Amino acid sequence: MSLASSTIASLRQRLLAKEISPRDIVSDVAQAIEKQNASIGAYLSWDLEKAFAEAEKADLSLPLGGIPIGIKDNMNVTGEPCTCGSKMLAENYTAPYDAGAITKLRSAGAVPFGRLNMDEFAMGSTTENSALGLTRNPHDLERVPGGSSGGSAAAVAGDLAVATLGSDTGGSIRQPAALCGCVGIKPTYGRISRFGLVAFASSLDQIGPITKTVEDSALLLNHLCGKDARDSTSLDVDVPDFTAAIGRDIKGLRIGLPKEYFISGIHAGVSAAVKAAIKKLESLGAIPVEISLPHTDVGVSTYYIIAPAEASANLARFDGVRYGHRSTAANDLLEHYMMSREEGFGPEVKRRILLGTYVLSSGYYDAYYLKAQRARTLIRQDFEKAFEQVDVIVSPTSPTPAHKLGALKDNPLAAYLEDIFTIPANLAGLPALSLPCGTADEGGKALPVGLQIIGKPLDEMTVLRVADAFEKA
Repeated sequence: MSLASSTIASLRQRLLAKEISPRDIVSDVAQAIEKQNASIGAYLSWDLEKAFAEAEKADLSLPLGGIPIGIKDNMNVTGEPCTCGSKMLAENYTAPYDAGAITKLRSAGAVPFGRLNMDEFAMGSTTENSALGLTRNPHDLERVPGGSSGGSAAAVAGDLAVATLGSDTGGSIRQPAALCGCVGIKPTYGRISRFGLVAFASSLDQIGPITKTVEDSALLLNHLCGKDARDSTSLDVDVPDFTAAIGRDIKGLRIGLPKEYFISGIHAGVSAAVKAAIKKLESLGAIPVEISLPHTDVGVSTYYIIAPAEASANLARFDGVRYGHRSTAANDLLEHYMMSREEGFGPEVKRRILLGTYVLSSGYYDAYYLKAQRARTLIRQDFEKAFEQVDVIVSPTSPTPAHKLGALKDNPLAAYLEDIFTIPANLAGLPALSLPCGTADEGGKALPVGLQIIGKPLDEMTVLRVADAFEKA
């Protein structure tokens, strides 16, 4: 078994036993990248010499000492590019500082290694919107890996990384984790600092890990969470030892089954795999409870008003003046702004900026943005009522397995609906995890299916407990 295909937990045991060194792990990951990245396209760049230097200095007494972690290319790492999968930042931006999550990883001894591909500015669910190259699903190279953290999920699934970081605004950790057969968790909004994460939609964005096992996700959460004075939205709450959730039974836990998430239109193979997973949870002693989340049907439309509105404000900073792409054809200041943004942004980013600017404009703010915020409140209240009856909520992560590359290229609405089951947790700020629960047959291919587990605010512990029990069973 290669080191790149190993878990964090097993690598740490071997490191402490002095069977391997941190350099060995980095070298093995680098060899896997050299062999497979040309076909998978998970990484945009990597600095092997820098990673070797950090590995040589790794403190093995620290809990993540010597473990290389791949980084989605929208998080700043000192001295490295941070392109956000966009021409806007690909040419001349080098990060001058570490993001809060990177600081936390380094403090625990981990080695950030490599920049992972993504949908441009995290806008998309296929990673086809990257301006810098295509990422393919390791289970079928003719299919998408999901998005926007497609590079992060494909790297873990293809054993080009031990574990990675992604970001999740409407499902961008969980959906690619589901389509690639990995574990991905979006913690409670505010659990992990967003400082140094390039903003898409600030009230929705959250960093989280993508890993090979639930235990590895718990290990990383232990050292990613916590208050950061540089992020006013980060929560000043105690960080438990999330690994305490590992190995516990789930007898008596109430598992909510929202009727709105088990609807016609879900791929038959996905439906069968998720229903089998629920039966497995029952066999482990969990109690299924049918619940209702009545405002699920407005989740996608609510999200696609709020997220673009926030994106239009956040992306206004990319004006070609301070950093980023600068047009050389402009003759005056107005042309400079317009041409720099026209040349620097891709079509999906432009679509969302236009939509967001429209819903915030005079005469439309009340009709769209204000109404969407009220709908968001109703969605959050749906979850609050549901959690009076249950401990966690389970559902499919994605309504379909990975589709063929280009299949939804001319149908953005169909692509938006891929996130129908993941978006509500972001709108409500809840912790949610996806883990593999079987496969669905699609064109003769057995493709991964993800089971989503949603928890109460700050109750990642129960989410991990249920996920680990299912994974082990």
